Amino acid sequence: MSYTYTIFKQVKSKNSHEPEFIQAVEEFITSIDSFVDKNSIYSKLNILGRIVEPERIIVFRVPWIDDNGHFQINRGFRVQYNSAIGPYKGGLRFHPSVNLSILKFLGFEQIFKNALTGLPMGGGKGGADFDPKGKSDNEVMRFCQSFMTELSKHIGPNLDVPAGDIGVGAREIGYMFGQYKRIKNEFTGVLTGKGHDWGGSLIRPEATGFGLVYFVEEMFNYNLDSSIKGKKIAISGSGNVAQYACAKAIELGAKVITLSDSSGYIYDKEGIDSDKLKYIMELKNINRLRISEYAKKYNCQFVKNKTPWSVACDVALPCATQNELMESDAKELIKNGCVAVAEGANMPCTNHAVDILLENKVLFAPGKAANAGGVAVSGLEMSQNSLRLNWSREEVDSKLKSIMHKIHQDCINEIRNKECDNYVEAANIAGFKKIANSMIEQGLV
Repeated sequence: MSYTYTIFKQVKSKNSHEPEFIQAVEEFITSIDSFVDKNSIYSKLNILGRIVEPERIIVFRVPWIDDNGHFQINRGFRVQYNSAIGPYKGGLRFHPSVNLSILKFLGFEQIFKNALTGLPMGGGKGGADFDPKGKSDNEVMRFCQSFMTELSKHIGPNLDVPAGDIGVGAREIGYMFGQYKRIKNEFTGVLTGKGHDWGGSLIRPEATGFGLVYFVEEMFNYNLDSSIKGKKIAISGSGNVAQYACAKAIELGAKVITLSDSSGYIYDKEGIDSDKLKYIMELKNINRLRISEYAKKYNCQFVKNKTPWSVACDVALPCATQNELMESDAKELIKNGCVAVAEGANMPCTNHAVDILLENKVLFAPGKAANAGGVAVSGLEMSQNSLRLNWSREEVDSKLKSIMHKIHQDCINEIRNKECDNYVEAANIAGFKKIANSMIEQGLV
């Protein structure tokens, strides 16, 4: 029995009730199996066994009072996964689906994603099973203050620097930062995603979507001696990542033909232009109306309760949620001539879907590499906070583009070194090497 298989068997046995975490570990371990077998130092020091186990898991009660004066209780979490290359870094998610399995999967992915950026950041993730939707600003504020009252005991600018995620935007970050400042009596860069007037970075809302498209452009340039100009792109989701991926794709001359939400997807064969995208942003950010309103306004097709992967496209960018692109979707994309898929969300493609895409020579960029732009700019925000300065949009965007180029180059280097032959294995090996070698040099950590 191989070392990697032994570790995966242990993970399944110990965490049998955590399917998302098991899926993430399986994808990772199977992709680096041959590399680890060729380098016995990793098995000798049981590096994989140490990496798959979080350094610390914090679970706590979050009591708060709603507008009717009733006491409510939610559960809060912080998974501090690995600090081999820097302070824990990863988002906070407020959503009813939040549980330990999801946060461990996200934290595990975050370790390697952060390592790929080249910035000194460890990996972590956290959140609560609280739903901000339908809550008043005062209710959200009271929840955030209660959540931070406990979380503040476990984070700090040189220990753990959380960011936003699903359900945690500028409003929630503001309330939590204010509470942290009251408790600690200090103004430090303990959270990222802050307002620009009080320590936030420009380009942060756009970063994941922009970085995703920069990575796809790198893949086209390197593998196809081409660009995404004129290519048809199908995007799922209509939140920040999808919106700004759409914006950057339009800027680079691509034709975006789909966006979606949980109710279905729009198909605009004429292409979503900048004015149409502005309308979508207003829909989602002001009144949170459904994407179907776009179809009514611009007289295009709306397909209810479906994902957009049956639409003929050159590039597919899943930017909605985990496991949204399945085996049947991968086959449909291939049949319709799709040449590249890049993950804007975290683990949006099932393992079987990824296998099919790779077997059919579709250029596939895993989330660890393709959507690292968000945490990269979070890292740049940490740097700006430490230096007590703000960089311009142009400076931050230039640094983001450079980081995405470097991530792509790191992947290509692994392929050239014959360690692997696809971006999934390349990204995992490149990230693993940085973490594992740091752990070896630091001894028993």
